[in-house]
Amino acid sequence: MIKVQVKNLLGEKVGEVELSREVFGVEKNEELLHQVMVARYANQRLPIAHTKIRSERRGANSKPWKQKGTGRARTGSVRNPIWRKGGIVFGPRNERNFKQKVNKKVNCLAIKMVLSEKVKNEQLVVVDEFKLSENKTKAMAESLKKLGIDKRSLLVLTEESKELGQFSCNINFIENTLVDQINMLSLLNNKYVLISKAGIDFLEEKYGKRK
Repeated sequence: MIKVQVKNLLGEKVGEVELSREVFGVEKNEELLHQVMVARYANQRLPIAHTKIRSERRGANSKPWKQKGTGRARTGSVRNPIWRKGGIVFGPRNERNFKQKVNKKVNCLAIKMVLSEKVKNEQLVVVDEFKLSENKTKAMAESLKKLGIDKRSLLVLTEESKELGQFSCNINFIENTLVDQINMLSLLNNKYVLISKAGIDFLEEKYGKRK
C-alpha cells in the first residue's frame, strides 16, 4: 500500500491514508498516454474552416456565352472553379469529423497512470474534508496558501462538497471538477490535484477492485 499525508484546510497534518496500488501505483506507459491525449484533443476539435463548392456560389446557372464562334474558351457556368469568385475544389469543409474512439478500459488505465504519477511526484494533496471557516473566496485562497498550492491545480469535489466550487471559481489557477467527471487532460494540465478522503474512496471504488 502507498501512504500519503492527510491535511486539513489549515495546512496541518492530521493523519495518513493508504492508497491502493491498483489505482495509485500503476506504471506509466508513454505510448498509451499519448494515444489517449491525442484522442481527447481531437474530440474537442471543431471543424471551423469551410469553403463553398460551385453549387453553393452565387451566380446564374445559364451558359455565359455560346459554345462556339466567340473566340473565347468554352465554359458552362460563372461558378466554374477556374473563374474568380467560382467554387473551391478540394477545400476544407465543416462536415469533417475529427473524433477518435477511446476504449473505456484504456481511458481508465490512462487516468490511473496520471494519478500514480501525481502520487509519485508528491503532487496529490489529500485533505480530510472540504469545510471552510467561512464561505468566501478569500477563505479558500488562504487555505490554498497554507496547503502550499500556488500553481495550476485541479480541485476534485464530491457531490457533498460541490458547493465549494463557488468559492474557488474566481481563483485563476484553480480548475474545478466533480470526482465522477475526472479526465486525463484535466489531470495533465494541472500541476497539483487537491482531493478529499471521500474523493479517494470514490476513485478506488470506481477504478479498483476493493475487497
